[in-house]
Amino acid sequence: MIILAATPIGNLGDASRRLVEALESATVIAAEDTRTTQRLLAGLGVANRPRLIALHDHNEKERAAELVTLAREQDLLVLSDAGMPTVSDPGYGLVAAAVAAGVQVTVIPGPSAVLAALAVSGLPTDRFTFEGFLPRKAGDRRAALRALATERRTMVFFESAARVAASLTDIAAALGAERRVAVCRELTKLYEEVVRGTAGSLAEWAAAGVRGELVLVVEGAPAAQISFPDAVTQVLELVRTGTRLKDAAGEVSGHTGHSSRELYQAALAVKN
Repeated sequence: MIILAATPIGNLGDASRRLVEALESATVIAAEDTRTTQRLLAGLGVANRPRLIALHDHNEKERAAELVTLAREQDLLVLSDAGMPTVSDPGYGLVAAAVAAGVQVTVIPGPSAVLAALAVSGLPTDRFTFEGFLPRKAGDRRAALRALATERRTMVFFESAARVAASLTDIAAALGAERRVAVCRELTKLYEEVVRGTAGSLAEWAAAGVRGELVLVVEGAPAAQISFPDAVTQVLELVRTGTRLKDAAGEVSGHTGHSSRELYQAALAVKN
């Protein structure tokens, strides 16, 4: 089988017992960076020296078939440099190929920068979306943020220290300078820091320079300020275009904040 294993995102003390046991018994490991894996083995005091195969963004497509074939005969442990493989890291292509070929895939869960940042952000955690890295180019980044302007879920982004000031400035412009943001820096490491504020104030803070591994957590958009009668009208317009009444009520509820049940009943009364 293929075993996806989460590795520490900073503090080696976060390595699970299952991860250590898997490293001690592994005969072959597909690793994002074999040098990082060698340091992990040494840091955790693992004497085992399995065969290491590089699996990264530049060779995953070509190497997936070979690794799936290997996993038919023996367990293949898959590691990224930090956190869970496949989550903004190599591994998705391998997993997709394994599933298509009927090879079993399992997981050793563990540290996640996404969930750690979300948990400490102080922003709503009941519904969230992970957006990965924002585009490098300014125009593409601004377009991506404009597309998220009405996203009501809390948003989690990875970002580099070199671009975080520009990204926060673009977030303030696209989503509003008062939108709440948490910048989570060096999570689980010695200099861990969480800076909370508005997009505007954090853009100014970041202009002086920021170091380390970063995760941005951004507040979702507030519900649109629309009257209940206007919301009912929107439901009825969706129904006229072929949307089921229940689905239309749910959709309008999502972006207005009005009760889906009340919208349904009011629209049904108008129809009848």
